[in-house]
Amino acid sequence: MKSFLNVSDLGRLDVALAEAMEIKRERFKYVDLGRNRTALLVFFNNSLRTRLSTQKAALNLGMNVIVLDVNAGAWKLETERGVIMDGDKSEHLLEAIPVMASYCDVIGIRSFAGLKDREYDYAETVYNQFVKYSGKPVFAMETATVHPLQAFADLITIEEHKTKVRPKVVLTWAPHPKALPQAVPNSFAEWMNAADVDFVITHPKGYELDAVFAGDARVEYDQMKAFEGADFVYAKNWSCPGVTLPERYGEILEDYHKMADWTVSERQMRVTDNGKFMHCLPVRRNMIVTDEVIEGANSLVIPEAANREISATVVLKRILESL
Repeated sequence: MKSFLNVSDLGRLDVALAEAMEIKRERFKYVDLGRNRTALLVFFNNSLRTRLSTQKAALNLGMNVIVLDVNAGAWKLETERGVIMDGDKSEHLLEAIPVMASYCDVIGIRSFAGLKDREYDYAETVYNQFVKYSGKPVFAMETATVHPLQAFADLITIEEHKTKVRPKVVLTWAPHPKALPQAVPNSFAEWMNAADVDFVITHPKGYELDAVFAGDARVEYDQMKAFEGADFVYAKNWSCPGVTLPERYGEILEDYHKMADWTVSERQMRVTDNGKFMHCLPVRRNMIVTDEVIEGANSLVIPEAANREISATVVLKRILESL
C-alpha cells in the first residue's frame, strides 16, 4: 500500500478488521517490521488523538518517529504554484517535500480544508503534492476532504459493539459555532457505505455531502425519524459542502442558536434501539451532544478514540509490508 486516503486503499474490509483484532490482542507482534524505518508525521493543523495514536502505532511497529509542526517552528510553507512569494511564506512545498522525504520512509499528512475554494479543497491539493513529489508512501492523518484513520477506527468500534449482523448506523449533523470541514463525515459515510450496515444520514437541507462519499446512503431530513431503531448514532457538525448550494461552500447556513433541536440528547436517543453514541472528539458538550448522553453507559467515545491506535497500526503495517 503506497497511499492511504480512501476505503478502497485498504482492500477487503473483513480482512482489515480481522487484522485489527489480531493487533489489538497483541500490539507488538510486528515490532520488528519497522526496525530502522522512520515515519515523518507532518501537521499543518492541531491534533491530539491523531498525533498520539499515530506515534504510538509507529512505535508498536518498531519505527522511529519524527513529528513536524509546520506552524510551530518550521518555515511557513507556500502550497500554490505560480505565486510570487513576497509574503510571509519563506519556503515552497515543492522544495520542502523532497527534503522531508530524504529523512524518512513513510509520510503522514494532516492538512485541513481552507473552506474558501471548494475545487482546491476537493482536489486534495496538499496531500497529492506529497504523493507526487516525495517518492515515499503517504497516508492521510486528515486532509481537506477525508479522515480515513478515524473512519477505520469507527468501523472497528462498531464491529466490536454490534449486537446484530447488520446494524442500523445513523450519521447526524449537529450544531457548532464555527464552520468545520466535511472530512470526518465524508470518510464515515464512505466507510459505512462499504461496510455491511444499514446506513442513514440526517441533516438540515443544504448540508448534503458530496455523492463521492455519500453514495447511495439514505438521506433523512427529519432527525427523529432517522434515529428510530438506530443501533449506532454518530454525531458530527460540518459546514455547507457546496453540493446543492455551491455559493455557500464552507459556510454555516443557520445560526447555531436556531438549530439547538439538532443537539443529540436523551430525547433523540430514546427512539433508538438502545443505540450507542459515537463522536470523533474533540466535542463541544451541550452543542453537539448533551452531558447525559456523552457520559451515559452507551457512549463509545473513549473506546472509539482508543481504536485510533489500532487503525493506525494496521495502516502503517500494510505500508511497511509494501516497502
